[in-house]
Parts: sequence; structure tokens; C-alpha cells
Amino acid sequence: MVLSPVQSPDEISSSFISSVFASRYVQDPLPRYRMPENSIPKEVAYQIIHDELQLDGNPRLNLASFVTTWMEPECDKLMLESMNKNYVDMDEYPVTTELQNRCVNMIANLFNAPLRDSKQAVGVGTVGSSEAIMLAGLAFKKKWQNKRKIEGKPFDKPNIVTGANVQVCWEKFARYFDVELKEVKLSEGCYVMDPKKAVDMVDENTIGVAAVLGSTLTGEFEDVKLLNDLLTEKNKKTGWDTPIHVDAASGGFVAPFLYPELEWDFRLPLVKSINVSGHKYGLVYAGIGWVIWRSKEELPDELVFHINYLGADQPTFTLNFSKGSSQIVAQYYQFLRMGIEGYKKVISNCMENARILRKGLEKTGRAQIVSKERGIPLVAFALKNKNKRSAFELSKALRHDGWIVPAYTMPADLEHMTVLRVVVREDLGRQLIERLISHINAALSEIEYDAPLVPTPKIAFTVEVTSSDDKDEASLLIPATSIQWKQHKPQTISKAKEVQVFGTKTKGVC
Repeated sequence: MVLSPVQSPDEISSSFISSVFASRYVQDPLPRYRMPENSIPKEVAYQIIHDELQLDGNPRLNLASFVTTWMEPECDKLMLESMNKNYVDMDEYPVTTELQNRCVNMIANLFNAPLRDSKQAVGVGTVGSSEAIMLAGLAFKKKWQNKRKIEGKPFDKPNIVTGANVQVCWEKFARYFDVELKEVKLSEGCYVMDPKKAVDMVDENTIGVAAVLGSTLTGEFEDVKLLNDLLTEKNKKTGWDTPIHVDAASGGFVAPFLYPELEWDFRLPLVKSINVSGHKYGLVYAGIGWVIWRSKEELPDELVFHINYLGADQPTFTLNFSKGSSQIVAQYYQFLRMGIEGYKKVISNCMENARILRKGLEKTGRAQIVSKERGIPLVAFALKNKNKRSAFELSKALRHDGWIVPAYTMPADLEHMTVLRVVVREDLGRQLIERLISHINAALSEIEYDAPLVPTPKIAFTVEVTSSDDKDEASLLIPATSIQWKQHKPQTISKAKEVQVFGTKTKGVC
């Protein structure tokens, strides 16, 4: 005989009606900025968060970002399997550490590092190129300071030379680590750093010059070879040994495959370190960057820490400590899976799609292409009418179709230029490019293309609030002399204005 518990009709009914949207949790408000008192079912928690995240933009249509938004399912699976491994636990996860070392050596060889041993490249995986740049900059600063100390010279005013087109992480490095940032201004038609102007700004306190391989603004490669030659001459004349760092965040996984003859890497003697983003054209999801040094001598020993409380002696040179292993594993998967042949095909496809987009924009008759054909797969363009508002209106109009295309003003001395930028990634195929062109054409026909800019009037005034005998009413008194309407000439309002305020508080902002 089998004995089983008897369920009440209500219990039987609730066992069948298990829909998330039939629960009270999706009706009752849950706290947003404090932890709730009680638990909720896992299905409900998932659904609530999942539903809210649907209001985000579509990553595949986010053409503002260089960051990879698609990987193969097999790589997704590997990343999921590695999520619970803390990368910093090298003794516990020696294979993961070995995969990182293999990646470092593969990248060093790709960048033509002069390795004495094919397994002894000097570099480290980082959260992204921002951290990689901080580490490279710190190595430059510490090495410069050590030399100045030996020479008995002041070492308290270091500076670094960059173009005004660098990514904001360079400004962060300068501000966080007390280094003066000397920027080479851009000029009309030249949207990257001029090597001659950069070398002219170098002095005895310059810890290094940063060149960009793939400008964030236009995708253009800076002339690292010319910079190396000019700086070599200056170093000989002055006795300095000012080095070069190459910020190859965007172009480091483009140039070796499309332009192997281009000299920008460790083939140039003054290039001492290079950073590259694995999560851009390295084809890995966000969260992986790399910094490679020319040799061990370029990384001062005092910047490397040694720990043993995780099981064995472990050298570490990062700004972070704990971090996931998934991106390291994913990068190794891409190197192993794609090889040089695969990367060439992917980047070539991206460049071809960028060419199609460029041609489509030119056919509109309204777009002026700002980016160069030789660079990273990116199309930057301005609208010919010079109306700043039109570019922002086009960006907003494309949002209605799901596209995220940023509009931005150029840096100092070029603020009059407003540019739109489309980053062509692996998952932006021919069909999507053609659809984007059609949506741009439709949006251009809708916006007020030639409408003149109307200046927005500004009003400055002070107010005086006085109470009345009636507790439920008060008056907002604006003195006659407090308002000046400036259009062509100042004009003072002749009479005071009174605004009735009910309930003793105003709604909105005065």
C-alpha cells in the first residue's frame, strides 16, 4: 500500500499555475536601492532582470563600440566553463596561467619582438587597454626617475607627449600618476599626431612619446616610423633616450594581417612597449587587453610584486588582483581557432564592408568622409552643411531604427567639426551595411538639413518669495530690475511680475 500526502484544492491549483507573471512579485513594487527583506523565487528574479535589460540597446547594432559583440558558441561554452576560476590563483590553475603565457608570446611574435627565447616574451593580460596603458606608462615613469636619480637631476616633473586624439585613458594616466600631458593639437585635414610637432615638444623631462595605431576619432594610423626616425635624431643630439609606446588598442590586430610591411612595432628600435585590446579586433568579448614589452630590461623590477600566500611564488604586475579567467581562455581559443589565415579573412571582410559603407555615404551627396581608407575598419564622416545640429539629429533619427551611431565634436582647434562614426565589426555583415545605408538616406531626408541655427535665449534673474496672510497662498515676486533680456541690446522689464504659488511649494524647478 502506498501512502501519499493529500493536497488541498488550493495547493493542487497552485502547483499547476506556476507562471512567473501570475505571481505577486511582478505586481508588487520591489526595492531598487536597498536589499529586499525577503527572498523571491529564482525564476521571478531572472524574469524581472531579464525584462528590464530588454530596454538596453542591441549590442549588434551598437556601431559606436569597437568591442566584440559576437563569438562562436564553442567559445561561449569555454568561457562559461571558466567563469568560476580566479585568474590570479596561478598555482591552483596552472593551465590557465600557461594559456595566458602562450597568448603573450603569440602577440609578442606577431609584433616582431626581439625574443632571445621563443617562450620568454615579457607581457601580461589586463582588463583592457586602459589598464595596459597605465602599466606601460608606469614603467616609463619609473625608468626615467631611476635614471634621473643616478644622474643627480630633479625627477619630480615628468611629462608625456601624445596627440590630442588619444583616448581618455591617457588623460587618466597623467592625472592619476602625476605626469604632465603634453598634447599635439590637431589641424584641418590632419586628425592625428604630427610626428615633427611631437618631437619638438620632447624635453629632458619627457618619459616617452605615445603614438596611436588606429585613432579613436577617425581610425587612422599615426606614422610611427617617422616618429622613430625623428626622435632617434633628437636623442643623439641631446643625449636623451626618450622611448616610444604604441597604443595599438584598435589597430594591433589589424595592421599585422592587412599591412604586414608597415613598420610600427618592435622592428623600430625606440618602440619599447605596445598595448592591444583583445576585446576589439582580437575578437573576444569585453574585458581583455594586453601589454607587451620589448625586453625584460624595459620593465623595472620594483614594479613587479611577488606573493606566495596562494601556494607558490607568483610575480604580479597589474592594477587589479582578482579577475575571471574566461577572457584569457577565449583569447587563446581565437588564436588557436583562427590562426593568421582566419584573422586575415575576418579583418579583410570588415574592411570591404567599410568600403561599401563609404561608397554608400558618398552617393548621398551630403556626407564628407573624414576617415582614411588605410587604417582600421571604421568610417567617420561629417555632413557637408557644417550645421552641428544636423549630425546630432541624424544620430538621434537612426536610433528609431535601433542603430547606435555616435555624433561628437573633434578635439581642441577642431571643435567646429562634428563627426559621426561607424565601427565595422565582424558581425556587421553586408546585409546590415546595406540596410544601414538605406536608413541613413531616409533619416537625411527627414531632418531639417539646411535649417539655420537659432540661438537659444538666456534669461538670468533673481527671485524674492514673500508670504501672504492666506496660509495656502504665497506670491513669487520678481523685481523689475532683476530680469534682463539680452537679444540685440539689454532690455529691462518695466513692471514687476507676480506668480501665485499654491500650497506654499512650487512644482518643478524655478
